[in-house]
Amino acid sequence: MDTKQLWENALVDIELSISKANFSTWFKNTSIQRKDGGVVYIAVPNQFVKDWLTTKYHKFILKTLRAFSAEVRSLEYIIAKDQRESRGRSHDGSLRSFTSSPSHELPLDDFYINKSDNLNPRYTFETFVVGPFNQLAHAAAHVITQKPGIVYNPLFIYGSTGHGKTHLIQAVGNQIKKTGAHKKIYYVTSERFAVDYLNSVQEGKANTFKEKYRQYDVLIMDDIQFLSDKEKTQEELFHLFNALYDNNKQIIFSSDKHPNYIPGLEDRLKSRFNAGMIADIPEPDHESRLAILKSKAYQNNFLIQDDLIEYVAREVQGNIRELEGVLNSIMFQTQIKGRVPNQTEIRGIIKNNSKPKKAVSAKEVIQKIAGFYEIEESSIYEKTRKKEIVKPRQLIMYILREDFGVSYPSIGEKLGGRDHTTVIHSCEKVKNDLKSDPVLTQELEQIRSLL
Repeated sequence: MDTKQLWENALVDIELSISKANFSTWFKNTSIQRKDGGVVYIAVPNQFVKDWLTTKYHKFILKTLRAFSAEVRSLEYIIAKDQRESRGRSHDGSLRSFTSSPSHELPLDDFYINKSDNLNPRYTFETFVVGPFNQLAHAAAHVITQKPGIVYNPLFIYGSTGHGKTHLIQAVGNQIKKTGAHKKIYYVTSERFAVDYLNSVQEGKANTFKEKYRQYDVLIMDDIQFLSDKEKTQEELFHLFNALYDNNKQIIFSSDKHPNYIPGLEDRLKSRFNAGMIADIPEPDHESRLAILKSKAYQNNFLIQDDLIEYVAREVQGNIRELEGVLNSIMFQTQIKGRVPNQTEIRGIIKNNSKPKKAVSAKEVIQKIAGFYEIEESSIYEKTRKKEIVKPRQLIMYILREDFGVSYPSIGEKLGGRDHTTVIHSCEKVKNDLKSDPVLTQELEQIRSLL
């Protein structure tokens, strides 16, 4: 069996064993460069993919290859058609922080947003880092590019600010645009849409407004939550939605909340949003934060020690924008000082760049959750086993413990003098329920966003 056939067979098994998103991200543009004795040399497109395959998939790839060729003993990864092994080193072998890489840069014109579609050319699937936290949203978005208007229509992506929603929904538009499908694509924020509508009414050009938005094959609308309580604009969006949907035009929305929890949003719009695919992008987990930092550092040809990247990923637990802000500051300090900052200096950078966590009292948590479930705040403290009261009370205990680190006895005291063992049981129950109850997971995400 030649090396090409060996790798093709292995890829078939690998694709069946992992998600489509991960397969597309980590195994695209890979091949076996050569086989020397029992050592297989796998060609990868860049250092980032090399690091990821080595860390996350090495044993799995080796086992898969051995199933087809018993003589395979070990693997090596080589960056193909690129001399990045020596990237970032001076003639004496010392590390440099930045190097020029003309082939990695976009032409200057490609940085400008085309006013005909409003798409940012830097928001692509290639620059979007896939992790456990955004895997579902990424997979749904990718499927749309293959059959726009046919599957997952509308697509509704939601999550807190800085989680990558705008990047992902614009990546769909850029990918469809790249395929040369000759489809008219338009990205617009809901705020811009509302302004366009009001201006058209004031100028007596409502029909021109309708014609403009009905011409598109793919309409991407960001931050739909800003249409809250804008009745006339919502009505216009409702009719636009129907016109596009009835003609198999793809519609994509984003929001910071699930559509069911956007206040002041008409039920008929919520119904239409729910008729398609709804996917959330929660806060990135540690593994994903690490991958994002490595990807951004690689894109900027910036070399930084693994232990420092690990430290930033561990300490900055907010959104992706905060991660990028800290990394940008580290790169800037490196340029000024001629060296990468040490951990103490990075700690100061993180302190200056990260938004301080909002102090939330137990009283506020109780108020928010009682309001979310539309129950009287006083009922939380009552000695009752009514299901509609028990569930919110258990969630309050869970959030106070998991998110704010309040001790079990203290939580019991704040909720009417309950025993700490009751609090422990409640927290464990919520933790177990979250594993099998997607609705509860969704509700918890919404509650956290309110806090």
